[in-house]
Amino acid sequence: MLELTHYLVLAACLFAISIFGIFMNRKNLIVLLMAIELMLLAVNMNFIAFSQFLGDSAGQIFVFFILTVAAAEAAIGLAILIVLFRNLRSINVEDLDSLKG
Repeated sequence: MLELTHYLVLAACLFAISIFGIFMNRKNLIVLLMAIELMLLAVNMNFIAFSQFLGDSAGQIFVFFILTVAAAEAAIGLAILIVLFRNLRSINVEDLDSLKG
């Protein structure tokens, strides 16, 4: 039988992997976007686990809002990635400063 701590440990591991991915890879924009998405999924897992074990549906409602923000973040991030690649033929994060103004 799975308990709440199992879900929380799994979510903490996913969150730690995403933090590691953000700090260790600061050059590739695609990997940064995937790490942020993984972080949001870890938070969603916490909301779902607490919602299930407390018998309240408020956590599941918050998950819908987080998924909406994640979808918007992915769309905007990919749009920035396309503009960066069209202008510079590179997807390095360090090249984002050249897109000012």
